[in-house]
Amino acid sequence: MSVAKIIEINSASSKGLEDAVKQGLRKTAKSVKHIKGAWVHDIKVDTDEDGSVTEWRINMRVSFLVE
Repeated sequence: MSVAKIIEINSASSKGLEDAVKQGLRKTAKSVKHIKGAWVHDIKVDTDEDGSVTEWRINMRVSFLVE
């Protein structure tokens, strides 16, 4: 029988959405083993005065197997 746990994390990147996801998962993998997937459920952007995106921010749920 397998048991999975889900945690919620936030991550940000000035490069883009995909980079924010990758950085968040990479950092999480340093302390969490057996990651199986993630769901991005919130996306936010910071902008400068002319409306250009300066930073992508995401909130995601990460699932992993419990040993």
